[in-house]
Amino acid sequence: MKKKNDEVAKKAKKNEEKTTTETTQAATPDADKKATAETAESELDALKNQAADYLDKWQRLGAEFDNFRKRTATEKASMYDNGVKDTFLSILPVLDNFERAMSAINADDYAEDALYKGLTQILKQFTSILEANGITEIDALGKPFDLNLHNAVAQDASGEFEANTVSGVLMKGYLHKDKVIRHSMVKVAE
Repeated sequence: MKKKNDEVAKKAKKNEEKTTTETTQAATPDADKKATAETAESELDALKNQAADYLDKWQRLGAEFDNFRKRTATEKASMYDNGVKDTFLSILPVLDNFERAMSAINADDYAEDALYKGLTQILKQFTSILEANGITEIDALGKPFDLNLHNAVAQDASGEFEANTVSGVLMKGYLHKDKVIRHSMVKVAE
């Protein structure tokens, strides 16, 4: 706003000088045309500079807004992933206990029992919910030990597996979109 006021004041001053010049140079019409052309050219240059300045500001503002939009989309996705991770991390102990209970039941004795069938269906449903939310179990048994995926809590000297191979899984680990939610707690062959 201040720039506009300064420009208006400059134009008024120029017009005043122009009027003074016109009265003193009334006898020379060529000089008058020359002064008018120079004034118009300088005003045109000033307006071109102002337009270029506005264009630059507009482009910068557009780029800043685009960066803001991308950054907020990334943050939103990250918050969602963290929410899924935290929610399922708190539910995984319940799944562990449910699986332990199911493994303690002799499937041969209760294969036709309605309660056993119902519990089996609940376990399948729970597993499918995990998969639908991008959570997968870490396949550890028989795989080479990996610090990024496994947490070694014991060593196994039985000789069934090659050295530095996971020989037993004490607690399952899980991934969410290739990020570890919980490391597998494993025994490693010596």
